[in-house]
Amino acid sequence: MSESFPRQQARTKRFTLGVPRSFRISPDGSRIVFLRTSTGADPVSCLWTLDVAAGHERLVADPRAVGVNEDNLPPQEKARRERVREAHGGIVTYATDRAARIAVFPLSGRVYAVDLTSPDAEPAEVTTHTPALDPRPAPDGRTVAYVCGGVLRVTGLSGKSWDRILADPGGDKNLSFGLAEFIAGEEMGRTRGYWWSPEGDALLVERVDITGVQRWYIADPANPGSVPAEVAYPSAGTPNASTSLLIIRLNGRQVAVDIDHTAFPYITTARWQQGHDPLVVVQSRDQRVLRLLSVDQLTGKTELIREDTDQDWLEIVPGVPAWISTGQLVWVQDSDDTRRLLVASAAELREHSAEPVTPPGLQVREVAGVSGDSVLFTASSLEPAEIDLWCYHPAEGLTKLSQGSGVHAGSRSGTTTLIASRTLDHDGLAVQVRAGNDTLTIASFAEKPALPVPAPVLLAAGQRGVRTAVLLPSWHKPGERRLPVLVDPYGGPHSQRVLAARGLYLEPQWFAEQGFAVVITDGRGTPGRGPQWERAVAGDLAGPVLEDQIDGLYTAAATFPDLDTERVAIRGWSFGGYLSALAVLRRPDVFHAAVAGAPVTDWRLYDTYYTERYLGTELGENYERTALSAQEAALPHRPLLLIHGLADDNVVVAHTLRLSSALLAAGYPHQVLPLTGITHMASSETVAENMLNLQLDFLRRSLNLS
Repeated sequence: MSESFPRQQARTKRFTLGVPRSFRISPDGSRIVFLRTSTGADPVSCLWTLDVAAGHERLVADPRAVGVNEDNLPPQEKARRERVREAHGGIVTYATDRAARIAVFPLSGRVYAVDLTSPDAEPAEVTTHTPALDPRPAPDGRTVAYVCGGVLRVTGLSGKSWDRILADPGGDKNLSFGLAEFIAGEEMGRTRGYWWSPEGDALLVERVDITGVQRWYIADPANPGSVPAEVAYPSAGTPNASTSLLIIRLNGRQVAVDIDHTAFPYITTARWQQGHDPLVVVQSRDQRVLRLLSVDQLTGKTELIREDTDQDWLEIVPGVPAWISTGQLVWVQDSDDTRRLLVASAAELREHSAEPVTPPGLQVREVAGVSGDSVLFTASSLEPAEIDLWCYHPAEGLTKLSQGSGVHAGSRSGTTTLIASRTLDHDGLAVQVRAGNDTLTIASFAEKPALPVPAPVLLAAGQRGVRTAVLLPSWHKPGERRLPVLVDPYGGPHSQRVLAARGLYLEPQWFAEQGFAVVITDGRGTPGRGPQWERAVAGDLAGPVLEDQIDGLYTAAATFPDLDTERVAIRGWSFGGYLSALAVLRRPDVFHAAVAGAPVTDWRLYDTYYTERYLGTELGENYERTALSAQEAALPHRPLLLIHGLADDNVVVAHTLRLSSALLAAGYPHQVLPLTGITHMASSETVAENMLNLQLDFLRRSLNLS
């Protein structure tokens, strides 16, 4: 009997196994370092290199050959993987020296190093205290820093082994040096807490104090004898971790970085490039003020380079700030309802006199990197479902590097450019390497889905042109039968579901093959359409997003007459789970059943940085208006299935339990599916497989489908 799609998707980690990722090009462009599992079914990620001139790939490090398993991952590493949604095992992160000659990586709390230039080199363990977290070699490749027990340490990579403490919390479990705090890892995209100086003689180090952060306790009800896990969770309106920065030299000298942490409690970004002092970006608690600072590495004094303000909030754009070889800084600004690229002197940035180098309408997503005086960045133009890779050069202007519609990313160093592309015409990820006149590929070993090829039809719905994708069963013939509808959104900030990439539609196509028309809509608040579109949800995470889902549904039904709007279900996870429950509670006239996975039900229970950005720092009317309430649930009562992992430390299970209790008190029938030992990722193979089948069964019963 052939393997089912739910089983295959769970086993292959959503078809990510075998896909190359985490690319690093050496400065001379001669080799590319990357991670990849050995097959599309292998869960263990390995370290590889590509010799660009020879076109030869080499397996550099396989954890199994090293003799390390992951039965006892350090709790801090488990937490880091949860923050970045890391589902693979093995080598899932690594760091190199400046020349990309040495790679360092952690395995189960131990540190290993390998020479990337020698074909016969094998990984060797670096003597460290354990468990060792986030090891990173100095730019010169002679030493490596790491964190153990909140202590920042440095040890030698060559010659006689030695180990030195650089910053020690003195046994205070509330203090740590060199590790990112929860908010940085979960919401800012910053997973590190220290940065080497270009000379390798000092580090810029974050100090984190969680003394004032409230404690929540996540129990394991299936094992009543186990001690609940204590989590320092800063929910909206409560104190954050206290953070600060130090510059610590290897000789032990320390200076504090002069930042007004009362006015700017968030350290969003830090960077230290050769030939320059460190750059730090800080943000106010309400996220309406963002400052770019230069830090004097000898005194710790800061100089204001740029201050940006907005009446709602300012987004963090990955990859900035950065220096290019001309001595200009790379930054972004919002103007003409466009997120635009700035490349200018520090003085021009300070005076706000710099002219953007990108035109109105080209929405900058991320600065992928700088190479010499070139800036690589990703951006969307008129079509937010497409993301292209661009290059800006002061003498040559703008050049689009990617070809064809799709979702593209990449990097460049020297004369070597790597472009990673996902399109509607091909499965998975295609990685192309351009070196001079030569073109190479880095193979993907991902399995081919046991599923008809998804063929999403992309629409612009309603007056706002809300981007919507519609998927029909491959066997469906127009006019032959009416199809029940499954609305399948995320629908919230910082994530898109409607993109020109086939791999995003595998699970929706599986639901379509079961007899549904699947409708996916990216409404207001989602990225790629400019600052005004993102900020249209300011103060209200409920009304605009639900309205846009309805626009997407009815536009799809008008385009495809076979859609049966009298049988409409909705499903989603996380924000999508919130949106699904919201839909049946507030608009049962439109939505007839819902599956809400790990939903936020009361935004007062979610974290500060995300929630306060949209609803404000005062827990008042905005929070009341957007909470899921049994009291306002409209009639008729629709079938609702709530699913939640009991070990979720991001959207804690209290969200679902409190809503369920309120629904029960209001006489609202519903079902709750608790997932024992499961976090927000829900990455367990058994759970991932069976959840799809259970959802399908619930939807069929709820819509009275045979």
